[in-house]
Amino acid sequence: MEMPDWKAKELTPGQLSERSGVAVSALHFYEREGLIESRRTSGNQRRYARDTLRRVAFIRISQQVGIPLAEIREALDTLPEGRTPTRADWERLSTSWHADLDRRIEQLTRLRDNLTGCIGCGCLSMNSCALANPHDRLATAGPGARVLDVRLRR
Repeated sequence: MEMPDWKAKELTPGQLSERSGVAVSALHFYEREGLIESRRTSGNQRRYARDTLRRVAFIRISQQVGIPLAEIREALDTLPEGRTPTRADWERLSTSWHADLDRRIEQLTRLRDNLTGCIGCGCLSMNSCALANPHDRLATAGPGARVLDVRLRR
C-alpha cells in the first residue's frame, strides 16, 4: 500500500491499518465501541485524523496488559477534543493505571510461582489443596479462584 504523505491530516482505513498494525475490521470495532472516531467523505468513505494512530497504539498496549475496553474507553474520553493529545495527556492516563498494573503484576507473579501446586480454583482436587484449603473453607469467600487472587488478600 502506498504510504500517505507525511503532511496528510487524514488517513484511510487501509492506511491506518497498515501504519498501526491493526486490521481494518478491528478499527471498525474500535469505532463501534467508541474508542476512535472517523468522519465520512461525500462518498461515505471513512477518514481518520492522523492522531488516531496514537489512540490505536494506546488501545493495543492497554489491551496487551489486560486493561478492559470499558476502562480504555473511559481513559480516552478524558482526552481533549479538538487537539492532538500531548505527552502530558498520555502520561496522566498511564500514571492513573500504575496501582492497577502493580496489582496485576503481583497476581501474575503469584500465579506463575504457584501454578503447579495450586490451580487457583480453591477446590480439594489436588493433594496439596487439602492443606491450603481444609474443609473447603475458601468456598465461603465466593466463587472462583481464591488462593491466587491478590485483591482478596489485602
